[in-house]
Amino acid sequence: MTSSPNEPIKVGVLFSSSGVTAPIELSQQRATILAAEEINHAGGINGRELQLVFRDPASTPARYAALIEQLIVEEQIRVVVGCYMSSTRKAVIPIVERHNALLFYPTLYEGFEYSRNVIYTGAAPNQNSLPLADYMLGHFGSRVFMVGSDYIYPYESNRIMSDLVFERGGEKLEEIYLPLDAGWSSYLSVAKKIAAQAPDFVFSTVVGSGISHMYRAFAEAGLDPYKTPIASLTTSETEVAAMGAALGEGHITAATYFQSVSDPVNQRCLANYHQRFGSGVVTDMCWEAAYFQMHVLANAMRITGGDDTNALLKTLPGLELNAPQGRIRIDEHNHHTYLHPRIGRLNRHGQFDILSDSPGWTRADPFVISHSLVDEAESHGGPDEVRS
Repeated sequence: MTSSPNEPIKVGVLFSSSGVTAPIELSQQRATILAAEEINHAGGINGRELQLVFRDPASTPARYAALIEQLIVEEQIRVVVGCYMSSTRKAVIPIVERHNALLFYPTLYEGFEYSRNVIYTGAAPNQNSLPLADYMLGHFGSRVFMVGSDYIYPYESNRIMSDLVFERGGEKLEEIYLPLDAGWSSYLSVAKKIAAQAPDFVFSTVVGSGISHMYRAFAEAGLDPYKTPIASLTTSETEVAAMGAALGEGHITAATYFQSVSDPVNQRCLANYHQRFGSGVVTDMCWEAAYFQMHVLANAMRITGGDDTNALLKTLPGLELNAPQGRIRIDEHNHHTYLHPRIGRLNRHGQFDILSDSPGWTRADPFVISHSLVDEAESHGGPDEVRS
């Protein structure tokens, strides 16, 4: 059901403020709030207020499913932004599709998925795993130890990374998974195995509170991040702020955005964010996707005049925006996003020094058809048709 012309347009927000992934999801929620306030300050959607409706799924997949059904059926909401772990996204997609609603998903993920009713604004594997493999194998060596949290994203990401390592003649020493609620002793045991096997680097897909345990155990085992770094897709400024910069220093992350990006749009956005939430809060890759996707959604709503799903699905593909990471574009064919792959190394301030920065945006290849980053990279101008 489409909203009436004079009412606020409601958007559901499904990020956890409790549970194991609360810190990163609260970052995404703050980004969503900031963007919505900017949109409303600029006149909203053709004069209509954008109204956020929040639910806390507590990092539990079944709660995401129940709450999104509630938002769609009881609140008559057509568009929901949210989800972090892939298990939560997969829990809600059947419901979104059944009701022909729309989910904006602002988190890096394992790829190999397409839904007509999802807009994917986080990185696909060719936008983080592939450049990370290229960088680590080229700069550190080919003997890799893999550790991840026990759910679908780490399994699939490690499968992709394994393929990339083997294609380049590398060796996987071990592949270990730990429960999402695993404690310090479990991570210390893994760190001791890492020290004993002396890999060239550690590929980590640990998420949530486990990230702090992982890096603390790494330091406790006496491992040197400048000799054997943890290379991660999921460790961001937000997790480092929680565990302390000293534990993160020297380790490496692949992401499409770091707070340290020098783009003027990022600098203006950071100033607004710190004014709104305080100078002590940090941004991260998931924060940035949650932020820019709201502005993309608002631009589409201004064109369509509201929140009708079918109208938005005709309008969103091809839309572009100057985001904090650089110019982005919603792909016309797969509902993913052209993004800017980067490699960063944590410094003593808990921020990333950028080691590698793509010359332009990279089209998402969610099914990893190509294993060459060069094949996917395009200039900043992108395709001929530019819509903003």
